[in-house]
Amino acid sequence: MRALRSPLAKTILSTTTVLAAVIGVTLTGTSAQAATPSLPPANGQFDYQIGGAYTPASSVSIVDRDRSSSPVVGKYNICYVNAFQTQPEEKSFWTGSHSDLLLKNSDGSYVEDPDWKGEYLLDTSTAAKRTSIAGIVDGWIDGCQSKGYQAVEPDNLDSWTRSKGKLTKANAIAYATLLATHAHADGLAIAQKNTTELGSAGKNTVKFDFAIAEECQFNTECDAYTDVYGNNVIEIEYTDNRRSAYTNACAAQGKTISVILRDRDVVPSSDPAYRYEYC
Repeated sequence: MRALRSPLAKTILSTTTVLAAVIGVTLTGTSAQAATPSLPPANGQFDYQIGGAYTPASSVSIVDRDRSSSPVVGKYNICYVNAFQTQPEEKSFWTGSHSDLLLKNSDGSYVEDPDWKGEYLLDTSTAAKRTSIAGIVDGWIDGCQSKGYQAVEPDNLDSWTRSKGKLTKANAIAYATLLATHAHADGLAIAQKNTTELGSAGKNTVKFDFAIAEECQFNTECDAYTDVYGNNVIEIEYTDNRRSAYTNACAAQGKTISVILRDRDVVPSSDPAYRYEYC
């Protein structure tokens, strides 16, 4: 079960952002990033801020924020994008002119994530639909690049497992490959988010560069990621699980990969519910 996320910015990028992406210049006026993406520093201190941005500790070297937020100068920045499902606040966008890109039940209703109300699954079942969806999400990736992010984190890669059999792993791999190709063209690295079911296909077929794994120690899945990506893995454990998941993770791989403990809602540091530890 993944963390909660903050609302995203408007789906349609501003003219300035689009122009910046096209001409290869960031909104801050700096040169576009190199074609070869850089990876997060292995075992660098990580801060997961998708529930709200705040100033990270000086010791933090990697920051992950929602695409509606700006990156942090002097850090390695990862841009969060909900790429396989919709955000609740974007309902009218998707159910309006893009209804054909949403997965539907036999009665015509939208297939909804059983755990996340208001998140509809995108229909990646055909090449034509994958191309159309990627055309939208690629625009978001361009926005990440133009803001100055170094990498992108497309979430809900495993949505086919919640599709009631309407989508397949092959559909997910084909669509993810489109996103990875575009991210790399933008000079961005791209992360595999969870989904041990991919095995080595995430790196070898999709061309993901590193992995972000939630609760992999709690679910005893961590080796599945490090076997493929080595120490280019970021692990997030949550405070609503047993604490031993975090302490065991620190003991097992805390010296080789980035391991943190966060509150489930990943709230900003100003919130009383905020929890953060790093080993």
